Amino acid sequence: MKRLQLGDVTITSLIERDGPWRTPQEFFLGWNAEAQADNMAGLEPEVFDRASGKMVITYQTFVVRTPKHVILVDTCTGEHKGYPPPMDFPKQPWMDALTAEGLTPEDVDYVFCTHLHIDHSGWNTKLVDGRWVPTFPNAKYIFHKGEYAAWEALDAQGVEKAGGAGGVWRMNCLPIVEAGQALLVDESYTLDDCLSLILTPGHTPCHCCVKIESRGQRAIIAGDMMHHQLQCTDPSLSTIFCWDPKQAEASRRRVFEEVADTPTLMLPIHFAHPTVGRLKGAERGFKWEFVRE
Repeated sequence: MKRLQLGDVTITSLIERDGPWRTPQEFFLGWNAEAQADNMAGLEPEVFDRASGKMVITYQTFVVRTPKHVILVDTCTGEHKGYPPPMDFPKQPWMDALTAEGLTPEDVDYVFCTHLHIDHSGWNTKLVDGRWVPTFPNAKYIFHKGEYAAWEALDAQGVEKAGGAGGVWRMNCLPIVEAGQALLVDESYTLDDCLSLILTPGHTPCHCCVKIESRGQRAIIAGDMMHHQLQCTDPSLSTIFCWDPKQAEASRRRVFEEVADTPTLMLPIHFAHPTVGRLKGAERGFKWEFVRE
C-alpha cells in the first residue's frame, strides 16, 4: 500500500504475506458458483488469481502515525507460534518491513487488534527463553474488553474456535495482560482525537473497525468485517471463520450503507495493493473501487 496522508495522519502497511490463498468455495459459507458468476466476472484483477482459481489475500499490519504516536493496527501471524500449514509461511518479511519503515519495536506506542484471531494478533508477543513476552515493550495494547472476555472464556472451557486454534489467546493476549500493557476498552474509546472504534460484531463477538479522522478526512480500517471484494457486491457472504455469520452480514451492511457514495476511504486488512478504496452504491450490493492515484 502506498503511503496515505489523511490530514495530519499518515498510514502505511507492513506485509507479512500476499498472493493466492483460498478458493471462494473453501472460504465462504453457502457458496453458489452459478449465483456468483456475474460477481466473479466483475472482480478487480488484484483480488483474484484466475490461473489458480484462488482469491488473493494479503496479511498486513497498518502503521498509523499521528502527530503524537506510532500505532499498529492488527499484527498478522507472528513468529515461533508453531502453526501448521498453511500458516507456516516465512514471517521475517513483516519484521523487515517494520525496519524499512524506520521503526523498531521500541518505537511503537500503541497496538490495536480489531479482533483476536490468529492472523491479527500474532506479533503481539515474541518467544524469549521459553516465555511469551510483549514484542513492543513500550506499547499499550488495546483490546475490546468483550472480545478479550469471549476468548478468555473459551480458553477456560478448553474450547478452540476456527481462526483461534492452537492456544492463540494464551500466546498472543494473556501475556500482554500479565505484563500490565493491556488496555481493555469498549467501543467508546478514542485516541489522539483522531482514532475511534466502530463495533462490528459477527466475525467475532466484539470485532471493531478503527475510524481515523483528521482535518475533515476519514478512513476506516475494516479488519475482518470484509475479507474480499466479493463481500462488497454480495454482503451476505460470510466466511467459515465467522462466529455469527448473520450478525457479520448485518455489521457489513450497516457500515457499507453509511460510507457508500461518500469520500470515506476503506482499508481492509486482507486487500492486496493498492488496498485503499471506496464503496459506491449499486443495483445489487455495493461496488468496490480501488484508489489508484
